[in-house]
Amino acid sequence: MTKSTQNDPNRGQAAMKTPPVVSPQAWQAAREQMLVKEKAQTHARDALAAERRRMPWMAVEKAYEFEGPKGKASLLELFEGRRQLIVYRAFFEPGVFGWPDHACRGCSLGADQVGQLAHLNARDTTLVYASRAPQADIARLKTRMGWEMPWYTITDSFDADFGVDEWHGHNVFIRDGDKVFRTYFINNRGDEAMGTVWSYLDLTALGRQETWEDSPEGYPQTAPYKWWNWHDAYNLDAAPDAKWVEISTAGEAAFRKVGDQAKK
Repeated sequence: MTKSTQNDPNRGQAAMKTPPVVSPQAWQAAREQMLVKEKAQTHARDALAAERRRMPWMAVEKAYEFEGPKGKASLLELFEGRRQLIVYRAFFEPGVFGWPDHACRGCSLGADQVGQLAHLNARDTTLVYASRAPQADIARLKTRMGWEMPWYTITDSFDADFGVDEWHGHNVFIRDGDKVFRTYFINNRGDEAMGTVWSYLDLTALGRQETWEDSPEGYPQTAPYKWWNWHDAYNLDAAPDAKWVEISTAGEAAFRKVGDQAKK
């Protein structure tokens, strides 16, 4: 009996040249070989983030003004009292494909990836989006798409001054009291990885703020895992939950044991 190709989605396409099918033992060996390279990449990413934390800062001397849900807001006010700020320039304005119903497809795909902001906020970091669309249109878009990040209207030369007038990008800032400094910037394919708490924190001047990181002296750091919480249960003034500390410490010990055995 011959197989019908009438409903075959690959009908008419060249056959895929797939990898070999191997035994479980051979597959595990191949996976372990790949894992060596993946760990090297992870360590290289950590080293790059450590170098990023030592980048020079640029003072922001100009007073920028945005429009928000509650009216006018300065760049300093976008921090919402936190120490660090990440501003993503999203294209939603007249002339953008999709207007007025949608923002740029690429920026929208990125917005769909943004996780719970409570975890970033727990590390003294605020994420906001900024566009040239009026606030009424931004509010309508956020409701339609289910997005919850703060989203401001650019009213001056902020986009041109920070390299995002003709393309998307993330600008990262830190404040010392009322003084604001630009610490980093990514755009193009650098934006692809954004969306998780880790990808955002690795861009910042303070990093993940965990004790294992290679950071300059005096940078805020706490033990890894211990500060984690459910996104609706953060209390920034509370000590880490004792039970969670016990569980996470046991988990760390187990991971170290597995790692030590793998090195033998």
